[in-house]
Amino acid sequence: MKIVIISGRSGSGKSIALQALEDIGYYAIDNLPGMLLAPLVEQLEKDSPTRRRIAVSIDARNLPDALTRFPELLDDVRQSGMDVQVVYITTDSRVLLERYSATRRRHPLTRDNDRTLAEAIEIEQQTLAPIREKSDLIIDSTSLSVHDLRSRITEQVAQHSSRHLTLTFESFGFKHGVPTDADMVFDARCLPNPYWDINLRADTGRDASVVEFLEHYPDVQAMHDDIAGWLERWLPAYQASNRSYLTVSVGCTGGQHRSVYLCEKLAAHFAALLPEVRLRHRELGIHTALNGADAQGDGDA
Repeated sequence: MKIVIISGRSGSGKSIALQALEDIGYYAIDNLPGMLLAPLVEQLEKDSPTRRRIAVSIDARNLPDALTRFPELLDDVRQSGMDVQVVYITTDSRVLLERYSATRRRHPLTRDNDRTLAEAIEIEQQTLAPIREKSDLIIDSTSLSVHDLRSRITEQVAQHSSRHLTLTFESFGFKHGVPTDADMVFDARCLPNPYWDINLRADTGRDASVVEFLEHYPDVQAMHDDIAGWLERWLPAYQASNRSYLTVSVGCTGGQHRSVYLCEKLAAHFAALLPEVRLRHRELGIHTALNGADAQGDGDA
């Protein structure tokens, strides 16, 4: 039996994620009290032995004690032998303020007290910290459309095999902010910048012109080799700790040239070593699965 626990900040897309899983055959339950997680699994195993996939939402609408005890409750379920994935969806606080202001919906933590919306958003983030710390996958939906978020849930959650670690390389631009779902971040801004060549400015790190420019500099290859070597040294340790996902982000100033080039090379290198490698260029809107049963071409995600 596979269980997916969806959590995260209100307004970040938890309902969309749960609906996406329900649409592809998961038995979905919204706002499950955390204390009922283990009893639910036990009852479903007894009454519905053929039901193999369950998705539940556990969030700030729960009682505070259940959220505090979430790590303990999760361990109880995992010790029973269940395949459990915890997915935490987050969004930038400023974007959440805009979303609630635009829709005029009430935040769950403002309904029974005098908190402002901004206070409720920050208190919720603190309240959900125990769940975020135990999450297998963090998805930042700040720049994702509804379609993009559904695609991410389908690709990274529903089709994920618990037997393998999914390694994602993500390029980004520091001027647009560091990805909040990154497990580790490398800074490529010290490398020669193709942007200052007017003939290369409109190209990206996927284009032959930029590739030729960057490969002219030994420091570029040295950074690639250092990152690859570090990952090869430590990936076994992450796998041994039962990590299901690992996102390695590489940033440059605009997220168009240097970071894109390095992520392309790193993803190609590790695709030959691991069964599930994905490549995401945040500023280009491109997400590619390099291998695995769900491998697909370029597309928005």
